[in-house]
Amino acid sequence: MHLTEQDIPAGVIERLPIYLGALIQLRQEGRTTVSSSRLGELTGVNPAQIRRDLTRFGSFGKRGVGYDIALLVDSIQRILGADHVHRIALVGAGNLGSAIAGYDGLRQHGFHVTAVFDNDPRKIGKRIGDVVVRHVDELPQVVRDQNIRIAVLAVPPEAAQQAADLVCKAGVRIILNYTPALVHVPEDVVIHNTDPVLELLHTLYYLSRAEGASKV
Repeated sequence: MHLTEQDIPAGVIERLPIYLGALIQLRQEGRTTVSSSRLGELTGVNPAQIRRDLTRFGSFGKRGVGYDIALLVDSIQRILGADHVHRIALVGAGNLGSAIAGYDGLRQHGFHVTAVFDNDPRKIGKRIGDVVVRHVDELPQVVRDQNIRIAVLAVPPEAAQQAADLVCKAGVRIILNYTPALVHVPEDVVIHNTDPVLELLHTLYYLSRAEGASKV
């Protein structure tokens, strides 16, 4: 079965990483198969929806047996393009940047922070995990040398646009913006804003509704 990007609804692509996370957890626990019902319990997605989503990419499950976890992990990683290494440039070597660079979950999915940049002289030359912090002036050359296409911004909000401009000019095509600043990028660059405060405010709305309903 050959599917183009246009054939696959955005909702399906958004759910695949959720399935993948649950499957990797099950694999680490030593499980070899899983039912759609169990996967639904772990992900909060209706089992029928899970079956519909996976059927778009082929036949993975066996009635009465369930899904082969190893096979499904490999298949979803291939679908998402996470079956090979993706190098990441991290801009910002503060507390947040250090936490991102040291997050094992990135490597688990094929994302490797191979370059870290900052403009603070006190941080230049220090090591974060396996990577030595470089001055941000070195970013364009390093990005080109390592063929990096993904960058993470973990800088102060006032420096976000300048950092985005720098990585875009260097050839980066995907940016994860961990700042509350709204930055502008060229049309051929994909930017995803992951400000934790905004995520909490979004979640707080549902919490407030739930608590309000319980008082009625």
